[in-house]
Amino acid sequence: MYPIALTQIRASTEKGANLHKAVETVASAARCGARMVLFPEFLMAFSPNAQPAEDLCAIAEPIDGPFVTTLCKAARSGGVHVLATIYETGPVPDRVYDTAVWIDSTGGRAAAYRKLHLYDALGFKESDKFVAGDEIAAPVSTEAGRVGLLICYDLRFPELARILNLSGAEILAAPSGWVAGEMKLEHWRTMVRARALENGCYVLAPDQTGNAYIGHSMAVDPFGRTIVEMDEREGFELVTIDPAMVRNVREKLPLLKNRRADLYAKYLGSKR
Repeated sequence: MYPIALTQIRASTEKGANLHKAVETVASAARCGARMVLFPEFLMAFSPNAQPAEDLCAIAEPIDGPFVTTLCKAARSGGVHVLATIYETGPVPDRVYDTAVWIDSTGGRAAAYRKLHLYDALGFKESDKFVAGDEIAAPVSTEAGRVGLLICYDLRFPELARILNLSGAEILAAPSGWVAGEMKLEHWRTMVRARALENGCYVLAPDQTGNAYIGHSMAVDPFGRTIVEMDEREGFELVTIDPAMVRNVREKLPLLKNRRADLYAKYLGSKR
């Protein structure tokens, strides 16, 4: 059994305050026995809709900048893996990457994933501030299994989750800032559970709370059962997962093996 801290925070607009909160959370979770600490999307700062793109760019940092470097030290000190999110500086003027960074328990930056699907939907237009990534990060090996990374709106695109699982993922980590609105909580619960059930994997989805976001961070097991769903409070829940369950569920419900990839290719060629 493997203990993981699923964190739920309300990020402020102050990067320094959010970093301090994150460092304290890593230390507290480690003291409680967590071996992995997962943060939601927009950990670096809350970006109000009215915030100009150039102002968001001003707080962005490279992956080896002080924000991530400080969390690397916290991970090493606590002996825990940390999943953090940042606004990463990029090559496009007045745009940043929405990036998830995996920090291993030695404090090393093991992987980075730049959000592929920007939330240009339901009245929002992330492309006004962000630039989309163009690569899927290889799953990261941990003691709990291989972890595939996706971010928030990515949950609505089952292709990404499937590719990660076909690449060896046994856990999907989906840091999110799920915006509140009509049916949004229902959509959130459905997407998180569906990605777990259809792939026979764990889905761990820490979410922002307050501001524009719904909270309700979730952990779902490979059979689609909700292990925990937080309410709207800040804090973390210690979730214990069983790495052997992925193998057991996939043996009983072999969805990945039963795919007809030979047939799908016939129809996908003209619809890409």
